[in-house]
Amino acid sequence: MTTPGPSRTGPLAGIRVVELAGIGPGPFAAMVLADLGADVVRVDRPGGTALGIDPAYDLTNRNKRSVRVDLKAADGPATVLDLVARADVLVEGYRPGVAERLGVGPDAALARNPRLVYGRMTGWGQDGPLAPTAGHDISYLAVTGTLGMIGPDPEGPPTIPANLVGDYAGGSLYLVIGILAALRHAREHGEGQVVDAAIVDGAAHLATMIHGMLAAGGWQDRRGVNLLDGGCPFYGTYETSDGGYMAVGALEQRFYDEFARLLGIGEVAGARFDLARWPELRTAVAARFRTRTRAEWTAVFEGTDACVAPVLSMREAPAHPHLAARGTFVEHAGQVQPAPAPRFSATPGTVRTGPVLPGADTDEVARDWDVPALRPSGLPAPTDQPDDAKEQQA
Repeated sequence: MTTPGPSRTGPLAGIRVVELAGIGPGPFAAMVLADLGADVVRVDRPGGTALGIDPAYDLTNRNKRSVRVDLKAADGPATVLDLVARADVLVEGYRPGVAERLGVGPDAALARNPRLVYGRMTGWGQDGPLAPTAGHDISYLAVTGTLGMIGPDPEGPPTIPANLVGDYAGGSLYLVIGILAALRHAREHGEGQVVDAAIVDGAAHLATMIHGMLAAGGWQDRRGVNLLDGGCPFYGTYETSDGGYMAVGALEQRFYDEFARLLGIGEVAGARFDLARWPELRTAVAARFRTRTRAEWTAVFEGTDACVAPVLSMREAPAHPHLAARGTFVEHAGQVQPAPAPRFSATPGTVRTGPVLPGADTDEVARDWDVPALRPSGLPAPTDQPDDAKEQQA
C-alpha cells in the first residue's frame, strides 16, 4: 500500500485502484472509492465510452485520474497489468469472459499481484443462463421481484425507480462493500480474491426485510396494497393546490396523531385502524392537501414530528435548509453535486477534482505509479472494441 499524497484525504487514502472504463454502476463504485480518498486511475479506451454526455459533466468520474490504453493493441494488456502490479483493487464491468479474452482477467491480474482485489460489476453475475446476455437496470429489477413490488396501483404497471435501486444500490454499493471486505482480508492474510457483484444479487438482497414480512403474512405479494408501497393512506404522496406534492410517512401512532391534528382530519383519523376505511381516509387526506400550496403545507409541518416533507425537484433540493446546513450538496468548479457520503470525523472525504477527462493524467500516473509504458506518444491509433468487449449494460 502506498503512502497517501498530500492532496488526498479520506479513510482510503493510500489505496490504489485501477478502473477499466465503463458506464453505470462500475464508475459510480469507483467514484465512491475515490471520494473516500483512494487513488483511482481510470483506464479509458481510445474513442471513449457511450454515456452520451460531455465527459466534463460526468460527475461519476470526479476525484479520479485517467490514462488511455487500447486493450486491443499488442502492448495494451501488459500496460494494464503493469498498473495492476502496483494496485490494491481493480474494477471492471465487462460481460463475463471479456476481460479474460482481453488478457486482463482475474488469473492474469492475480498472477501479477496475488494481493489484488478484483472487483467485477455485472447485472446477471459471472454465471447462470443469463450471464452472457445484455441487460439494463430495469431487467435485473424485473426478475428479482423488486420492480414488481414498486407502485401505488395494484391494477397498474410497476413504477420505475430511475436506475437507482438496481445499478447503484444493488450494484455499485454492493461492489464497494465487497471490495472493502476483501481489502481487509488481503491485508490480514496477504491473499487477493475476486468479488462478483451482480445487480440481481444485490437487488434481491435489498428486499430481505420484505421477504420476511411476506413469509410472516405481513406483506401481500402484489403492489399498492401494503404499508410501504403506496397502499397505506398515511405513507404516500399527495398533490397540493399549486400542483406540488407532499410526502407523508406518519407510520407510528404518535407521529400519525400529530399528522392528523396538523392536517385537520380529526373526524376520520380513527380510520387508521380499519383497513376497510382506508379509501375513505385517503380521500379525506387528499382533499385537505389540495386546499393549500406546497409552501403553505411545508410551513404547517415544519419542525414537527408528523413526518411530512415537501417533494422537491433535483434543482430545488440543494437549497433545502437542512441539506444546506449539512452541506449535503457542494459546488466544485461551478457544478453543484452531492457531497461524498458517508461522513468521517477523523478522515473526511472531499471533492478534490472535477470529472477527469480521458487520458488527462497519463504522465502524472506514469511518474507516481512508476509505469514507464504509459507514454502518450506510444499510444496506437484508436480502434473500436469488439461487441463482446463492451460492458454489460446496467
